[in-house]
Amino acid sequence: MTKPIMAKATAVWLVDNTTLSFKQIGDFCGLHELEVQGIADGDVAVGVKGFDPVVNNQLTQQEIDKAEADPSYKLKLKFNAAAVGEEKRRGPRYTPLSKRQDRPASILWLVKFHPELTDSQISKLVGTTKPTILAIRERTHWNINNIQPIDPVALGLCKQTELDAAVQKANAKKIAEGGAMSDDERRKLVSTEQSLGMDPDNKMPSSISGLETFTLGGNDADEENEYSRKPLLDADSLFNLPDASDDDEDDEDEDDGRARRR
Repeated sequence: MTKPIMAKATAVWLVDNTTLSFKQIGDFCGLHELEVQGIADGDVAVGVKGFDPVVNNQLTQQEIDKAEADPSYKLKLKFNAAAVGEEKRRGPRYTPLSKRQDRPASILWLVKFHPELTDSQISKLVGTTKPTILAIRERTHWNINNIQPIDPVALGLCKQTELDAAVQKANAKKIAEGGAMSDDERRKLVSTEQSLGMDPDNKMPSSISGLETFTLGGNDADEENEYSRKPLLDADSLFNLPDASDDDEDDEDEDDGRARRR
């Protein structure tokens, strides 16, 4: 046994009581670095009580102090003679009763954001059946209108490392079959760990490709020549003012009218 028991509860305790990095805690507990960050942010393992590895004879305080002094140091599980020869139990993934109602939401998330995953891979990740996956793919599930896609890692149904491994396996299978991938599919098939180490991509999205040389204005010299050929406008021509002679005739008509009334 190379991982502590109650790994997520142990990670909660280490986040709350030590200054270890997320990478160190994740390596020790078998969790992804982002899962540990989610625990620190309160998005993952909500309501999980911390499990002290020192009191439960899984880790020593000297080992924790050594890891806190050196961020590159990896914690080592305390040797337990009773765990020698223990193998991982094989069989279908067990999903607690409190989380079984969250499986349709996680299935919808995987189908929407990772369409390259097969039904068997999704079944292993979230512990569900293929008929349920098929019903959600074809949108024939009885509650499909009320299901919102939610990341299964955030729901605690699988680990980020397990999801990354499944995605990488699907990627290798697709490349072996010679299938062409779009830019969006290629970005989805990259694992979280690889994407964190990659340089930011400054390429223009394919939806607006071909507009690299587009400008709102033309040539400055042509605009100046065109402007110089246009005649200059007089400010008075912009207003439709009556002539002075018309004003005099109106004044005379008003005077004649007053004389007649008298």
